[in-house]
Amino acid sequence: MLLLQFTSNSIPILCFLLLIPIMTITSDSKPPPSVYEVLRAHGLPMGLLPKGVTKFEIDEGGRFQVHLDQACNAKFESELHYDRNVSGTLSYGRIGALSGISAQELFLWFPVKGIRVDVPSSGIIYFDVGVVYKQFSLSLFETPPDCTAATADVDGGRLIIDAVSKSNLGKLRYGLGQEQHFGRGFV
Repeated sequence: MLLLQFTSNSIPILCFLLLIPIMTITSDSKPPPSVYEVLRAHGLPMGLLPKGVTKFEIDEGGRFQVHLDQACNAKFESELHYDRNVSGTLSYGRIGALSGISAQELFLWFPVKGIRVDVPSSGIIYFDVGVVYKQFSLSLFETPPDCTAATADVDGGRLIIDAVSKSNLGKLRYGLGQEQHFGRGFV
């Protein structure tokens, strides 16, 4: 039988020896990088996503998900709408397969399908909104923007864009034409 005898001087030494493994574990673990740090590391500006990110996940293939505390709008040269959940695939200088961001053009909202920076020194960033690429100054996205709560107009505009993007342009024109013709008959 092993008998240990402790003195008042040996108790602090014993406590220190027991705390060494705990201190080693906590000093080796770093918090995961923020979404803004990950964007920077991939050659993209931090301001592509607004303030208010509550959760960020990314896998080895670059597929990411961002969760915001609420759906919101941010103003740049034009307005961008962010859903509560934004996802896409991140690679150097670009985000592909993007969902959860829409850009406003005139009174319509177009889903942003991708974002790319070809040459960072050009100062231009491109947003793929389907048929065309919208260009913005890269400097607009240097810092994460403040975001205001989304309004119902975004959802109404998105319904129109969804109809157009599903090859219903003819039906939409027909519907609008009938509505105008209908109104003229009663004036």
